[in-house]
Amino acid sequence: MKALTNTARNFFLPLLLIFTINCYSQGSEDRMQWFSDAKFGIFIHWGIYSLGNTSESWAFYNKQVSHADYMAQINLFSAERYDPAQWARLVMQSGARYVVITAKHHDGVALWDTKLSNLSMATQSPAARDVLSPFIKALREQGLKVGIYFSLIDWTHPDYHGFTRDSSRYNVADDPLRWQQYLNFCHGQIEEIMQLYSPDLIWFDGDWEHSAKEWQAEKIREIIHRHNPNTIINGRLQGYGDYDTPEQNFPVTRPNLKYWELCMTMNSSWGYRVNDTIYKTPFEIVSILTDAISMGGNLLLDITPKADGSIPEEQVKTLSTIGNWIGKHSDAIYGTLPGLPMGHFYGATTLSKDSTSLFLFLPAKTYGQILLKGINSPIKKATILGTNHELLHKVVGKISWSPVPGLIFIDVPKELTDALMTVVRIDFDEPIKLYRGKGGLN
Repeated sequence: MKALTNTARNFFLPLLLIFTINCYSQGSEDRMQWFSDAKFGIFIHWGIYSLGNTSESWAFYNKQVSHADYMAQINLFSAERYDPAQWARLVMQSGARYVVITAKHHDGVALWDTKLSNLSMATQSPAARDVLSPFIKALREQGLKVGIYFSLIDWTHPDYHGFTRDSSRYNVADDPLRWQQYLNFCHGQIEEIMQLYSPDLIWFDGDWEHSAKEWQAEKIREIIHRHNPNTIINGRLQGYGDYDTPEQNFPVTRPNLKYWELCMTMNSSWGYRVNDTIYKTPFEIVSILTDAISMGGNLLLDITPKADGSIPEEQVKTLSTIGNWIGKHSDAIYGTLPGLPMGHFYGATTLSKDSTSLFLFLPAKTYGQILLKGINSPIKKATILGTNHELLHKVVGKISWSPVPGLIFIDVPKELTDALMTVVRIDFDEPIKLYRGKGGLN
């Protein structure tokens, strides 16, 4: 083929660039669809810290205990009551559509039988086996998406520079060869995880200690997608992730990326703690979930198995309650779009994918008249989701000569309210149209 003339090059190359960007964007959208539809996931922190006496990894980093005493906990990690199939069933019953489990936290202890280190449950703990693989298998059997948490930092590894808050082994800039040795190990374990499990999601942590260049983040992403082009990556890879990951603190405004996920503990701790018994109530968790999906996000709710593999009964009960509520109101949750902008309804909302159904989340025992504003589409029907009870509604204040829609009042009977949160479904004959003006003649 003859070389392009300057004129042709100037014409075709920008088109090629636009085509490439559009193809990548479409591929990314397709890859993220299951995550966008899932809405609710379960986070599992399980490791040697699950004896319940210390926090995960941070205990020795912050010098609350010595590194030696912290690591000695591996000698008591028995997993004797661990039933991976029961764990997977519990997740399924909770209404979650995916799981993220800590394959390796900052302490460097691997739940799988890594061939790159002898620091694993298989080689060092009384469990004496790979405890990750059977759970991944059980999740797949339940049809759940698999997410694997992996800490980029490893405060125990001799070639990682960091150790405790006020001490380190060496300066990376002064010893790049030693740093590269650590990267070879880190990247190698990521490669192992991809070869063994081909997860749907990789959930990185610890990226804050280095830049994307130092982590070789672009290479990490390439390793992942070489094994599975559809694996999505959370936002903790220094700009090379697919979605935002706010932690614990609920955003008041929507995070910057199109896709996002709030990760949150069920009590105050990421790992099992004997003395942490102040749990969020099912109502509080449902409220957090509905707020998140109203803004187009997901909730990743953490549970904390004990070192013997049992899950605290309080957590089991809460997941069961949440699962029953989600099951009753699934149409308003899975596969929905972000809800109405602020000002139309005083509460969380979602929309069906075709925008012909609007879902209103009413906290606890809210009943009587509820108010909708700025709805320019006539209501076909309003019902209590899960009961199919049709609700009365009326339009107030609509003026014939004004384009401004009237106020919609919907009557919600007290006896039909849900113990946790009532959901009102409003159906339209067409995709909902909103009025966003300031009133008057405009």
